[in-house]
Amino acid sequence: MNKTARIKKNHQFIVLQKLIIVSVLIGFLSAFLGISLKKITEYYEEIFFHEVSVNPIFYIIFPVFGLSVIYFLRQYLFKKKENKGIKEVFESTQSNSKNLPSYKIPSHFINGLLTVAFGGSTGIEVSTVVATATIGSVAQQKENVFRKYKTELICAGVAAGVTALFSSPIAGILFALEVISRKVTRVFVISNIIAVSVAFGLLSIIKEEPLFAVSITTWHLKAIPYFVLLGILAGINSVYLTRCVLFFKSQFGKIDTHYYKILIGSVVLSVSLFIFPQLYGEGYHAIKGIFSNSAQIPLTLTLAFTFIGVLLLKPIVTSITLASGGDGGVFAPSLFIGAFLGLLLASVLNTFFHVQVIPVNFMIIGMAAVLSASIHAPFTAIFLVCGLTNDYTLFLPIMVVCLISKYTAKLIYPFTVYSYSPILIK
Repeated sequence: MNKTARIKKNHQFIVLQKLIIVSVLIGFLSAFLGISLKKITEYYEEIFFHEVSVNPIFYIIFPVFGLSVIYFLRQYLFKKKENKGIKEVFESTQSNSKNLPSYKIPSHFINGLLTVAFGGSTGIEVSTVVATATIGSVAQQKENVFRKYKTELICAGVAAGVTALFSSPIAGILFALEVISRKVTRVFVISNIIAVSVAFGLLSIIKEEPLFAVSITTWHLKAIPYFVLLGILAGINSVYLTRCVLFFKSQFGKIDTHYYKILIGSVVLSVSLFIFPQLYGEGYHAIKGIFSNSAQIPLTLTLAFTFIGVLLLKPIVTSITLASGGDGGVFAPSLFIGAFLGLLLASVLNTFFHVQVIPVNFMIIGMAAVLSASIHAPFTAIFLVCGLTNDYTLFLPIMVVCLISKYTAKLIYPFTVYSYSPILIK
């Protein structure tokens, strides 16, 4: 081996060593951030939700207080810049000059927590994604040898963060691939596998339980036509969610005085939460409630109208939460809509057509289907929902329905909230 080849090989070995070390650090820090945000948000959301249940006056106070604090933090602490969500990550990966500034880590952490804890009808997933992407971006800027690996290290942070939230390393990697990177490189594989392994190891150490404790026994071939129907309905609902988010953000963008946005958003939130408390925060408490009672809930006219009202109002309330300054995205709302849509369809089928489908199966498949269609990432949705329940019994029907919902949504409207740009439709 000549001297030049030896030097090149040594350089590659050094770069690989540094890549492994930085991937471990990104994985640990991103997972720690994701787990911390998840635990803190759950803790305070439970306390505040109990308070509004006891004292309905807090339905008025919490939304306006939460949105106001977020506004003043952005004005006086976080450089007067709006959070753009995952679009910030896309802008960074698609440009050599744009990087995610380090203040995005505390900004999204704090604002995501405040939004959900005080009733904003969204989730912490996008806040976590942007904050952990920033960890990867900051790490990439520290070493010259990592300059060309910006996307890969950002994806490592995102993958570890998603793993921490949903206890699914495969979902973490697939989300980074399907939504952020869109391509596989050797460095992507190395950095992301190391990062999610560290994240999953941390979850194992703290013995993190699945978010939804449900019992799935089996599924039947006779249910396939109804699964297909669920996929089509999920695609339609996801488009409704997407269009709501884009419409209300556009309309609120025309309001110059930001406090008017807060007041309008707070009024809509307060009224909606008072009528449908299930819409409070990320809504996981409501999903757990219907999971535990899905087999015993008889479909009455009142219950049917409640489900329909929740499905119609959730996208609007989520959109207004985001448009009026809240921090979040469509992850949790998609899971919420999918669970209620699945239960409503199963209840209608069982009550009026006596087909005897299993409601909990429809809820789980519905969650995956709406998420798949909302972010155009079916394989992320499959493994994410299976990770949430720690059960792969429904893997095959979930896969089929996720693909149906995605292509139904794309047929109706080709954009997601992530991919939409006014320039694209001109």
